[in-house]
Amino acid sequence: MLKTLKLYDTMDKSLREISAIDKKSVRFYCCGPTVYGPAHIGNFRTFVLQDIFRRTVELSGQKTKHVRNITDVDDKTIRESQASGQSLTDFTKKWAHQFHIDCQKLNLLIPDIEPLATEHIPEQINMIQTLIDKGLAYQSKDGSVYFDVSEFKDYGRLSKINSRELKEGASKGLNDSDEYGKDSLSDFALWKSIKAEDGDNFWESPWGQGRPGWHIECSAMIKKHLGDDFDLHSGGVDLIFPHHENEIAQSCGSSGKPFANHWFHITHLMVDGGKMSKSLGNLYTISDLEGRGYHPMIVKYSLIMGHYKQTLNFTFDSLNAAKIGLDRLAKLKSELIGLAGSMPACDRYKDFVKEGPVNLGFFNKAWCSLLEDLNTAKALGALFSAVKELESGIRGKTLGSKEAGKHLKGLLFISEALGIKIPTIEEQHVQIPNKIKELAKQRWQAKMNKNWKEADRLRKELESSGWQIKDLKDNFEILPL
Repeated sequence: MLKTLKLYDTMDKSLREISAIDKKSVRFYCCGPTVYGPAHIGNFRTFVLQDIFRRTVELSGQKTKHVRNITDVDDKTIRESQASGQSLTDFTKKWAHQFHIDCQKLNLLIPDIEPLATEHIPEQINMIQTLIDKGLAYQSKDGSVYFDVSEFKDYGRLSKINSRELKEGASKGLNDSDEYGKDSLSDFALWKSIKAEDGDNFWESPWGQGRPGWHIECSAMIKKHLGDDFDLHSGGVDLIFPHHENEIAQSCGSSGKPFANHWFHITHLMVDGGKMSKSLGNLYTISDLEGRGYHPMIVKYSLIMGHYKQTLNFTFDSLNAAKIGLDRLAKLKSELIGLAGSMPACDRYKDFVKEGPVNLGFFNKAWCSLLEDLNTAKALGALFSAVKELESGIRGKTLGSKEAGKHLKGLLFISEALGIKIPTIEEQHVQIPNKIKELAKQRWQAKMNKNWKEADRLRKELESSGWQIKDLKDNFEILPL
């Protein structure tokens, strides 16, 4: 049986075993949220997969040190805080709090350290000064400081930008925006001189008043909390260039030492085959989907139905399929508990971390799928193959109490590895909002009164909110679309 996670490395383009450089704990850094609004399901696909990465490493017997930052100062946070009439601190605290609520709903493990960019300004200033002293950065006329891309010979190693592109593109322009195009090879800002639109959001530095550039924030926080070299760095594929490329340049340029030993990137989420955007109305948050009656565990399940290296297409059909899958697991769990007579003594995540993956039986293939490049799609397939076997044994009454207890423990282990809380059979995972219930009652009453026009209007209103009505003989049923 595989014992150690093998994971694809974006830098080396190969599968490599995950193990601690210091032989003590796997130290890893995840680029966290920029808190200027609620995180959407595309963001959470990345955070969910990073959570499963940590769970798999810990359940396989290794300790971890998990650092995930919060970006609480950049172009977006300043712009949106001022538009809201709030201070940057109050504005970002509000959205960081909402992020933590959503993480809790999705059963994500809490990082060991969650540093704020604004709490690491001195560390960022020190790193910038080191880069200037080494001839890798320079101050412009307005007081801003830029990294000189042409002076760092390994620039482009992660994103595989070829040397010709680098030679032609580098140092031909300056870019101090945190939101620039992904193909820009301009020198990038380390320190941004104060502008009128920044308001009171500035700090003192050797180069005058201003604030850090987006990229330097992560480099400084990583150095403080994980050191110059550490085991793994993770984020969405959209961060490979320029953000992670710039992190490498800053960190290696200032320390002269290696940076991340392994790079783990998660591919985009699409919605109904297209890109998510506010204008299309498909930029869903956890609260949005809860409002449509989908429990966060259903959402989480749907976000791991594809391999992390492949684009996942999110649809309401996939959400409904996830609900069916969870309901099936809930039924099996309840039946196994009934046959076993009780829950096993080891049934919580911390218990399984301490004990390890022993005697998984039918669920061994699902566990091996996670160890083999964190293949959640294959793991779910193997999980339901095991479920089918056990359902057959239950129907045929060939499953004894002792066997049921063993398989229940295996089911709980895999659910903890995936971070999925399997509901009890009594729990209802389609939570219908009170507003929807009231509209459905009004529509039923209109139908009983033969007010077909009003009934049809209410039906359309329900459908526009993501719900459908199934008429029964003497009543009705409310179902998600």
